[in-house]
Amino acid sequence: MNLHYLTDSIARGWRQLASRRIYMVMLIVVPVLFGFFFLDLLEVGLPLKVPVAVVDMDDSPLSRQVTRNLGSTELVDVCCKVESFHEAQKKVRSGEIFGFFYLPEQFQKKALGGDEPTVTYYSNLTYYVPGSLAFKGFKTVAVTTTGALVQTTLVSTGIDSNTTKSLLQPVAIQEQMPGNPWMNYSIYLSPSFMSAFLALIILGVTVYSICSEIKYGTSPEWLRTAGGSMFVALTGKLLPQTFIEICMGMAYLGMMFGSEGFPCNNHFSHLVLAMVLMVLACQAFAVTVCCIVPNLRLGLIVVSLIGILSFSIAGFSFPVQNMYGYIGILSYILPVRYFFLIYIDQALNGIPLYFSRFYFVALLIFPLVAMLGIGRLRKRCLNPIYVP
Repeated sequence: MNLHYLTDSIARGWRQLASRRIYMVMLIVVPVLFGFFFLDLLEVGLPLKVPVAVVDMDDSPLSRQVTRNLGSTELVDVCCKVESFHEAQKKVRSGEIFGFFYLPEQFQKKALGGDEPTVTYYSNLTYYVPGSLAFKGFKTVAVTTTGALVQTTLVSTGIDSNTTKSLLQPVAIQEQMPGNPWMNYSIYLSPSFMSAFLALIILGVTVYSICSEIKYGTSPEWLRTAGGSMFVALTGKLLPQTFIEICMGMAYLGMMFGSEGFPCNNHFSHLVLAMVLMVLACQAFAVTVCCIVPNLRLGLIVVSLIGILSFSIAGFSFPVQNMYGYIGILSYILPVRYFFLIYIDQALNGIPLYFSRFYFVALLIFPLVAMLGIGRLRKRCLNPIYVP
């Protein structure tokens, strides 16, 4: 590799970044704004106090006690008490509440008389997170209410309270949540979503910078600057972008593990290395797309689709093992998935680096795959015929 051609290509890459405002906006401004927005959105961690309602058709001391118990939980906020089932349904449909707890008539009489009254609760799972939290809060209160009624009945028959407790809960349950004992959504979601967003930006900018040379007919000049070497041309063009993107990745890590205090149960350098490799892997993935589809419009469509789907199929919000096989297998071609797995292993679980070696190797494979197609890209750059 001639060093003169490489320095000329790098200088040309910097001039290209500085000449168009869109590059700096997409590489710096947009990621910074998204990072602050997302961390602020999930600052409290687990969303609490989801607005719900209670339909108390009994209005007895026992039903009022159940209502107070529901209001004392941290997951839901009993913001109103409605008079009928249909009124509660209207509030759910209008979005004022995310669910309601229904206590039927003669609830206390049937409960104390052993007639097994039915307690019903409704959750609006159209909005998955608040609906799930409302469901969990309702279920907790329903179970504890049932247990309290059974305990009252047993005590009334002459059984002492200690015996009733052992009958109701013969096995004590102790919850242990290593890695994220606070059940903080931000610790799990922020690194995954922020890295996926950064990957989306990298894919789009890389494809745009390469395919725009073909579209505007400047690709022969680009190759001449690199001495006719496609590898030197790509290196010179992408190195300036790589520098900025790695800086943004380090800024994301600093925001999460510095200002936000996310747990890191292993050496921080492991995450730094993973971020650098993820940036290089995403660039290599975009180069591969350019080799296959050397067209600006089609290339941007492909990487935009893949980048958006990575939020869903990379295993952040839904386990890959439970996906359909033909969908789950696509997660293994996404660089951001391997960064997420490294984050789980190193930052949350704190296991030795040896057990994450395959994920690092997977990130290194992406640049090797990209090298296989640069010959085809070179031919297209020498004859830049743009097909809109």
